[in-house]
Amino acid sequence: MRLKILRATLAAGLLAVAATAQAAAPPSQPNEGPGGVGDRKATIVKRALGRPSAPTFAFHAAGPAPEAGRPVAVFLHGWGATNPQAYGAWIDHLARQGWLILFPRFQEVNRTKPSDAPAIAGALVKAALDEVASDKEAKPDRSRVAMIGHLAGAPLAMDLAADAVKDGLPVPKLIFAVTPGGIASGPKSRGIALHDLEKIAPETLIVTMVGDKDARAADMASRRLLREASAVPPERKLFVRALSDDHGFPALTATLASPAGLDTAYDSGAIKLPPEPKDAPKPPPFRWSAEMALTGEQQTLVSQINLARSDALDYLGFWKTFDLAAAAAFSGADAVSLKANPRLADMERWSDGWPVKRLSVEVPKPTKAPAVANGAETGRR
Repeated sequence: MRLKILRATLAAGLLAVAATAQAAAPPSQPNEGPGGVGDRKATIVKRALGRPSAPTFAFHAAGPAPEAGRPVAVFLHGWGATNPQAYGAWIDHLARQGWLILFPRFQEVNRTKPSDAPAIAGALVKAALDEVASDKEAKPDRSRVAMIGHLAGAPLAMDLAADAVKDGLPVPKLIFAVTPGGIASGPKSRGIALHDLEKIAPETLIVTMVGDKDARAADMASRRLLREASAVPPERKLFVRALSDDHGFPALTATLASPAGLDTAYDSGAIKLPPEPKDAPKPPPFRWSAEMALTGEQQTLVSQINLARSDALDYLGFWKTFDLAAAAAFSGADAVSLKANPRLADMERWSDGWPVKRLSVEVPKPTKAPAVANGAETGRR
């Protein structure tokens, strides 16, 4: 009897191995174009700007920048995911496509309050842009700025865009908010407090993108960000969903951590930090509070982010969508024309010819005005 069970188990195992070996492979990354590899031969400059206690990491291809300068991608990390290597695959893609990427480390893990993050991030980005303004290789084009925010970095991107004029930052042409989260539910709650998002410039293109796993909170956060940016017309907003697909092996699973992709070449520990200025003021005494600590859920998510690997969901989903959205935003096109682009939703095919599940894309419907009775609002936000 035991021998029969052993044989059956062995046979099942062999069948599983054979099925895996014969399973369809996901599509590979294209060489050029949106989501593509870009300039394989380029050497990527990796440097730290600002102060060692609060640096902004800058990345771009080596050599003189184009005459018009480089488009700027401000990359705002998830809460606790402060090492750019966690997003290194995406950063590498952008750098090889000609971008200047600024990665402000706006958080000291377990030492920074979420409520302080917008002011810190804004100051870091402004200082970094000022520092490289005359750099012939970095050469930021302040008229072509996009903000990428992941998880808590998504509402942070919205806050920076809302405060751009007040804080002396360039007004972004594109906000790309991926799997948004970490938004404070009230004045005294933990999280990133949303500023006055109706101050975001009407000409801004806003794209929110989520996966279909653990999606409810990210969906709600996306809808809220799109809704509260009320000065931006509906035709300049887009909601995109990446769908998991297990047709082949390895399966494509669209989780909260999916936008991350490890590349140890972008490890902050290997980037030389600038010296501390001799006249730098002494920091105020540190006072710890409970909201500075990562929760258990946040620690688990950071672990997933730090282990994430890039796949077709990245280069045909998140990266390609950003590339197409940036091209649309910089040319003045709206979200309606972006949605109509047949390349946007297409995720290509598994190696056996079966199509990968397409992106779900929608232009959000206009928000209805609240009902009014006796001169008072009766609707709820």
